[in-house]
Amino acid sequence: MSKKPCIKVCEFEQDICLGCGRSRQDIKAWKHLDKQERLALLAQADMRLLALEATGRRKYRN
Repeated sequence: MSKKPCIKVCEFEQDICLGCGRSRQDIKAWKHLDKQERLALLAQADMRLLALEATGRRKYRN
């Protein structure tokens, strides 16, 4: 798993990307994480995206 979850939106609200759900720190650390750490990070990002979607703040690529 080397592919980044970035969808090229890169719009942040309270340090969380509204496109991929990762924090700036998560994005910076991505290339240094092993597979298990990336999976954990993606699970956290998915939860953030669900919360963003529920409040209508999630962004999608046009």
